[in-house]
Amino acid sequence: MTQTHIHHDKALAAFKQRIHLAELVIFDFDGVVADSEVLSLETLRTALARFEIYLSVNRTREMFLGTSLRTISAYVKSHGTGAIDTFEKTWEADLFTRFKADLSPVPLVVELLDVLDDLGRTYCIASSGTHERIGIALKAMGLLDRFSHIFSAEQVAQGKPAPDLFNFAAESLQVDPSACLVIEDSPFGVRAANAAGMTCFGFTGGQHMKGRQAQCTELLSSVGADMVLSSFEGVSELRSKT
Repeated sequence: MTQTHIHHDKALAAFKQRIHLAELVIFDFDGVVADSEVLSLETLRTALARFEIYLSVNRTREMFLGTSLRTISAYVKSHGTGAIDTFEKTWEADLFTRFKADLSPVPLVVELLDVLDDLGRTYCIASSGTHERIGIALKAMGLLDRFSHIFSAEQVAQGKPAPDLFNFAAESLQVDPSACLVIEDSPFGVRAANAAGMTCFGFTGGQHMKGRQAQCTELLSSVGADMVLSSFEGVSELRSKT
């Protein structure tokens, strides 16, 4: 058994224990439910370049992974040139076209949703993305009917890494933060969960983490993730308490 498998099995065991204690499971969306981060980063870099902002893939990821459209737009207004008021529509037009053509769920996330349904657990999405973006992505993946509760950074004063979004989700569903379990793939999201007083599992199973899982695991752990899952492999085992 490889070191990666050992770490995953340990994280999965801890995840299983926490799932049976949690009253609410909060999913980040991009990179946890939707395998969308590669598409998002590609189209974002293209959109930024149209306003003469040229960033590497790594720099784009470091600066904007897990942040809200509001945060990205503010950066464009400060650093871009041209008709910067059109940035949001420019980027989203390209992104939504790619979503409709190429987007798929993160592997085995649907199986995890099935397990949570079987266990009677409440779950929701709490995303830096807009409601429009989340809705288009869910429809493209055929998952629109799987989430009864969707929360967006549009609904709060400050997006991640502030705790506002997670606090809003918990308050809306009348669950104490200590009874919430968050699944996040970004440092901003992990910090937000910690600030909200919630248990947080990092996740590195998205396409954008390929070849970087060890580095990303270390990063998510360093900013406060309780454990880090390398995939959703083995989630069917969560149905049993033993």
